[in-house]
Amino acid sequence: MTLAAATNENLAEISNVLVYSSMAVYTLAFFAHMAEWLFGSRSKVARTAAALTPAAAPAAPKVQVKTGGGTAVLERPKVVTRSAGGGPEVPDGPGAHGGTEKGDLYGRIAVSLTTLAFLLEAAGVIARALSVQRAPWGNMYEFSTTFSTVVVGVYLALLLAKKNVRWAGLPLVTTVLLDLGFAVTVLYTESDQLVPALDSYWLWIHVSTAIFCGAVFYLGAVGAVLYLFRDAYESKLARGDKPGRFATSVLERLPSSASLDKFSYRVNAAVFPLWTFTIIAGAIWAGDAWGRYWGWDAKEVWSFITWVAYAAYLHARATAGWKGRKAAYIALVAFLCFLWNYYGVNMFVNSLHSYAGV
Repeated sequence: MTLAAATNENLAEISNVLVYSSMAVYTLAFFAHMAEWLFGSRSKVARTAAALTPAAAPAAPKVQVKTGGGTAVLERPKVVTRSAGGGPEVPDGPGAHGGTEKGDLYGRIAVSLTTLAFLLEAAGVIARALSVQRAPWGNMYEFSTTFSTVVVGVYLALLLAKKNVRWAGLPLVTTVLLDLGFAVTVLYTESDQLVPALDSYWLWIHVSTAIFCGAVFYLGAVGAVLYLFRDAYESKLARGDKPGRFATSVLERLPSSASLDKFSYRVNAAVFPLWTFTIIAGAIWAGDAWGRYWGWDAKEVWSFITWVAYAAYLHARATAGWKGRKAAYIALVAFLCFLWNYYGVNMFVNSLHSYAGV
């Protein structure tokens, strides 16, 4: 039986249709997220500048405690979020919807469309796998479509867990559309069987964990980028400067810089052990496929560089207390290392990992 005969062309075509359909729905979700930001009322957003002024802060609610012959009035302790950069404590913004029903409606529509697009894309990935009866990440096209599916899946799972991550919806959908557009144009590869070196159960273990780690690292990078913008905005307010119109209408709706910093740190720290396992699993697979566990191949080297970068990020926060902007810069450098390992090594560097094609 030839390789071509072993491929179910009908399922492969269905996979393509599903991926293109998901792109259409992601586009609708993009416009819905834009509407959430644009039509969420700015007039009802409590200005962060006011929050930075102690006199403007609302009085803490009081608690009445009945005692023997009367009632004692106690002040309820005030819960604050420490700024990552050591500046004033700032509350989280109301979100992209600006605290209005109209904006929230657009946001809910956007999340619903994102969910539908995710289901279509996931079905496309599964159909691609069924068309060749193997894991759907044997080349760069399949890796990209699976990667964007997992990214959206992690985002939706966090929403389902009632985590405050809807602020990531617009950058998420935008980058997923770019990733899919690049995949279906530049990276597209016909559905086919694997070369012998890839035909291993380690493909399911090693590559799947790499995809999941990359998805979580991506969300951490989004949090780090938005942290830098929000932190600059809060610093400007603390100096008494007047932010521009964009900052006033958009950045004040984001979570505080402290919340974004904590989010980025927690997701990166949570997935780092799994990235360590990914590298170990790759070494074991290399031993089975090539007879050596480490050969300084470009993919191996950059996977290790990425590990070192994230280890430096976590170590700096844990020991040197590098929170805030310094930590965000290291996190972004680490994610850029991951992206170079993902795209650059496969497309521009001669590597043993390039035999799968782009």
